[in-house]
Amino acid sequence: MSEKKLKLAVAGVGNNITALMQGVSFYKDQRTADCLVGIKNPFIGSLHVSDIDFVAAFDIDDKKIGASLDQAIFAGTNNYPMLDVHLDQSPCRVVKGIRMSGNCLSNMEQVVDTLRESGAEVLLYSLPTGLQWAADAYAAAALEAGVAFVNCTPEVVSRNADTLGKFKEAGIPLLGDDLASHLGSSVVHRVLLRLLAERGITLTSSYQLNLGGNADFANLRVAGASKHQSKLNALAQDGVDTSAVEVIPSAGFLKQLNDNKVGYFNIEGAGWAGTPVSLDLKLKVQDSSNAAGVIIDLIRVAAISLRLGKGGFNPAAVPCLKSPPGGHPHFSDDEIANSLAELSAA
Repeated sequence: MSEKKLKLAVAGVGNNITALMQGVSFYKDQRTADCLVGIKNPFIGSLHVSDIDFVAAFDIDDKKIGASLDQAIFAGTNNYPMLDVHLDQSPCRVVKGIRMSGNCLSNMEQVVDTLRESGAEVLLYSLPTGLQWAADAYAAAALEAGVAFVNCTPEVVSRNADTLGKFKEAGIPLLGDDLASHLGSSVVHRVLLRLLAERGITLTSSYQLNLGGNADFANLRVAGASKHQSKLNALAQDGVDTSAVEVIPSAGFLKQLNDNKVGYFNIEGAGWAGTPVSLDLKLKVQDSSNAAGVIIDLIRVAAISLRLGKGGFNPAAVPCLKSPPGGHPHFSDDEIANSLAELSAA
């Protein structure tokens, strides 16, 4: 066991947290395994994937407020499956999160106090897409409390130069924006576009569309603008022209899919002498497992960076994000690898 577990606070007790909390329990009995299913980095520094203590949780759903976290993760609209794992009763109870009333924020100071009293090292922000005010408010609360901030959503937080500068000056990590899921649509699409460029195929058009049945997809029907731009950001890379690419984050909400996501891809290109090349692909994943698979690395990068006094953005987080500050082309593979190696040696 590591000398000190990661103390995690979460803003938004949705499916991502249901997947994360159950997954942490799943891996607890596998600490000595040489290879963990679904895990690239069993350890980052001294932190194993199971070395997570959930110490604070915030939400505005009355069905979750006041409940212990192990119960709240199955309440409300959450529809991530119940895994065959044992969850101890959590001492962490969900408290009322930050609200917007008119132009005024409420519960801000209570959130700051809870973060301090809980000893949280990292605040994981996982509210629905489209709430820029909430992302800004929770980031400000984390900064005031001296807690690292991880933004799972496409809202602009780490890409805000002023916000990033404040975190860097304070020596507090800020990681974001928007998850590049474990094997998500953006990751698959990005690799396919790069493959065409590497093989000399001229891209003529491409599209990606996604269907899902969880609360995130329901929300994206009316608040998808920031997600659309973030998905395009995720495809940007040197040597790849994405001007002919279109992305539809939520082509439809189908309750029958529950927490599953289905992605469809089409790529059209021109090869030798202009002859056509066409590719169609379908991807189906457990949406929130896909998120938890990279959240586990982001929160450990944030915690170790905090312990080392490395404020601002750490390049080790880039592979886990759609929209890092400056964009993907801003970071070299060597810079990313060296940053992760430095944390792993801590």
